[in-house]
Amino acid sequence: QVQLVESGGGSVQAGGSLRLSCAASGYTSNNKCVAWFRQAPGKEREGVAVIYTGGGSPHYADSVKGRFTISHDNEKNTVYLLMNSLKPEDTAMYYCAADVGWVCFAAQPLQSPYNYWGQGIQVTVSS
Repeated sequence: QVQLVESGGGSVQAGGSLRLSCAASGYTSNNKCVAWFRQAPGKEREGVAVIYTGGGSPHYADSVKGRFTISHDNEKNTVYLLMNSLKPEDTAMYYCAADVGWVCFAAQPLQSPYNYWGQGIQVTVSS
């Protein structure tokens, strides 16, 4: 059974940085599609970044391009989201999601229905 566990959230002032981690277990292959989503109160869920752990360029939402970086460590079965220059509008519950590798090559991978989700972690950015 695939499990995803997020960590690294918290509170930070605007302009600060946080690094989220998504530890995966139960996968039989290192080649998977892993994405970060976020949802603020009263708003729709937004895909933030996605990466294919078999290699290749990640994909970012326009709202975070140049500020967020997604990366992976296959030895640790962990995907990271480094968030720099944080803004109050980045405040949300952040979720890690994963699915088979080909999902990353869909037309819009940040809008795909991922099969596996973490429990979410809060990120709060104060002004």
